[in-house]
Amino acid sequence: MPSTLSDWLAFIEQQHPQHIELGLDRVRTVAQRMGLRHPAPHVITVAGTNGKGSTVAFIEAIARAQGLRVGAYTSPHLHRYNERVRIDAVDASDATLVEGFDAVEQARDTTPLTYFEYGTLCALWLFQRAALDLVVLEVGLGGRLDAVNLVDADAAIITTVDLDHQEWLGHDIDSIGREKAGIARPFKPLILGDDDPPASVLRHAYAIGAPAWRIANDFFAEPVDAQHWRWRELGYTIELPLPMRALGAPVQLRNAACAIAALRALDLQIDDTAIVQGVANAEVAGRLQHFQRDGVEVLVDVGHNPQAARALAGWLHAQPPRRTLAVYAALADKDAAAVVAALANGVDGWHLAGSQTYGARGQSAQALAQTLAGSTAADGTCHANVASALAAAVQQAGPVGRVLVFGSFHAAAQAMQWLNEGG
Repeated sequence: MPSTLSDWLAFIEQQHPQHIELGLDRVRTVAQRMGLRHPAPHVITVAGTNGKGSTVAFIEAIARAQGLRVGAYTSPHLHRYNERVRIDAVDASDATLVEGFDAVEQARDTTPLTYFEYGTLCALWLFQRAALDLVVLEVGLGGRLDAVNLVDADAAIITTVDLDHQEWLGHDIDSIGREKAGIARPFKPLILGDDDPPASVLRHAYAIGAPAWRIANDFFAEPVDAQHWRWRELGYTIELPLPMRALGAPVQLRNAACAIAALRALDLQIDDTAIVQGVANAEVAGRLQHFQRDGVEVLVDVGHNPQAARALAGWLHAQPPRRTLAVYAALADKDAAAVVAALANGVDGWHLAGSQTYGARGQSAQALAQTLAGSTAADGTCHANVASALAAAVQQAGPVGRVLVFGSFHAAAQAMQWLNEGG
């Protein structure tokens, strides 16, 4: 058996012929052999096209401010696999993850598991042994057939529903919504972060008796002034600071609002003070994260689909006018043309970066440019990787400009590594 975390990660990548295989039968069989049950007295599962990681961060920060012991499982990671499994806001150690993977392997026998399924079972095994009050699980892909849906959530959140991963989830919003709604459980609250959720989501909630709590209908997130916003529902209102530490984009109010709604939907006693502290202190890397390099403001975001690009465009539009250069590195299976179209009016120049090191889904900057033929981005400068693209963009922007790096978690990780190494 592998003895180090890096060895284990290499091992589990080879144990299934496909990177993704949706379905719960195999992973449920192994979970039963491992004796996995409800990993904590309270479980919240978070699905959605965008905003999942931020919503998990808000739940985690609020619950911990209340003094609860919290486990969080998220994906993908930016720098180290350990980021995916947190207990009381501390990343799991290499030794802890090795112990968990060993437990999965002993129970697996000949059952094939994907990389994500190994990781999910490992996380659930570690959480079950940690005497936690609350576990928050982020869906990897879709919801209904995702490995985290092994667990019957006490409350479920669907942050948003938009087009992404169509090859797995369906080619229209209604189909994708139906897959995400699969995380809901009968008579358990389902929190919805879309003003107008897909009909498929509402139909499924009604069919199984899951009460749907809808933003802008059952609870509200309302700006108050430049530093504050208000969360309210019938009979309860709280004024909160804007999330500023690493989650300052306007879209984060929706994620914070959904987090508060889910915690209030459970039979947990969460004080107003904990909600205030949690919203103010929640942070997660790579969400419009600000850096300075050679006097130039650099913004790094993991956004990689059209909905995320529209959110970035909205943020840029709300800022004082300023020359903005984009460093864009997209995986080959993403709708790059729609992403660029969403940002076209907010970006003054493009630097396209290759992503061949990201695996089979990677592509060269030249291939990306061909995909974008006819757009302003297609005329941008092509670079071998994010680091070289970012270096050129920073030099071109100068102290009066800013640089936005986005396109994937991989792109964000490479940008942050280059920025941190440069001071």
